Amino acid sequence: MTVTDLDRSTQWYTALFGSDPVLDEDEESGAFHHTVYALSDGHLFGLHTHTEPTDGTFDERSTGLDHVAFACSGRGELQRWADRLTELGISHDGIKDAGYGSGVSFRDPDGIALEFFAPPGVD
Repeated sequence: MTVTDLDRSTQWYTALFGSDPVLDEDEESGAFHHTVYALSDGHLFGLHTHTEPTDGTFDERSTGLDHVAFACSGRGELQRWADRLTELGISHDGIKDAGYGSGVSFRDPDGIALEFFAPPGVD
């Protein structure tokens, strides 16, 4: 995920995930810097900043990324994440239920759309 302020985003995601990055380095060519978190089930989540700046901010309605969803084992874990967002002062509208599952949506410091999601019928 490309961010505008890597230090700010690293602090924000470190607080959200409750863990430090496992990698924080400049890429060999110097074209970008990346910070990577190891999440559950072997997933990695990376933040990047590029040496050539852009002039826009994220908009999920544009071609490209719509949002990133993090899987939860069930509604109990989803509620724990919703509580954590509240504890961290991260704005969200609570858990929303649908036929395909339940989720809590929120945004990072760059306005990138994120979601914690749980499948239907799992507590």
